[in-house]
Amino acid sequence: MAAQKPRISCEFFPPKTGAGIDRLLTEVMPALNALGPEFFSVTYGAGGSTRDTTVGLVSSIREAGTDVAPHLSFGGDDDSTIAALLETYQGAGIKRLVALRGDVPSGTGGPAQLIYASELVAFIRERTGDHFHIEVAAYPEIHPEAKSYDTDIAFLKTKFDAGADSAITQYFFNVESYFYFLDQCAAIGIDKPIYAGVMPIINFSNLIRFSANCGAEIPRWICRRIEAYGDNQESIAKFGVEVVTQLCQTLLDNGAPGIHFYTMNQVEPTQQIYNNLGL
Repeated sequence: MAAQKPRISCEFFPPKTGAGIDRLLTEVMPALNALGPEFFSVTYGAGGSTRDTTVGLVSSIREAGTDVAPHLSFGGDDDSTIAALLETYQGAGIKRLVALRGDVPSGTGGPAQLIYASELVAFIRERTGDHFHIEVAAYPEIHPEAKSYDTDIAFLKTKFDAGADSAITQYFFNVESYFYFLDQCAAIGIDKPIYAGVMPIINFSNLIRFSANCGAEIPRWICRRIEAYGDNQESIAKFGVEVVTQLCQTLLDNGAPGIHFYTMNQVEPTQQIYNNLGL
């Protein structure tokens, strides 16, 4: 029996300019679509701050004949706004969603307004039945706001119990954290697929900032190696592709069901990594 082909997907964020959107739709998406991803996901700003751009981008990707999974969170929105958005996506033939707790934008209140992803999943199921394949977020190195390792895994289980179909992880560079996480999830009865989120190394200073905010650890040896290259961006890019290719190969060799690339709206190096993997 042949091994099942790993599921590959890619993530975009809504560009802030018309030129950026045009580049994404006419250059980036077609180039990455040639790799044969199962779908593209499109992020959604805090409190739905990029909602309209997200909806427009999602519609354009779907009209191009490609499966797309919009990110969705309550943020500062009410039930009717989210229900209307679900209706819009159903009408557009969207079959996937990425359901997240999200963040409330600054100046709109405090944490009391946050609605957990499990509640959003239940809300989607209540209104749309089994129409959507619902993805949720998972954190192999544990969510930075989690009280403990065990409570964070328990939160993930509540998302699946509410009706989620699969999860995509926050990016990581310590492959052991992912497989240990899978073991711990299985131990409490989670039996749905958890896909590995992978961040190609594009802009290292940005990556350091992102990682500090989301709790993803960049191994010291990677930092030191990149520091040694100084301002040689070509060497940094080459090293980044090598490191992330090796990470992906190790994931796939050891049974990860698939990889979700956080592309940062760039064709390279996701394309290079994919080709290096021989997929």
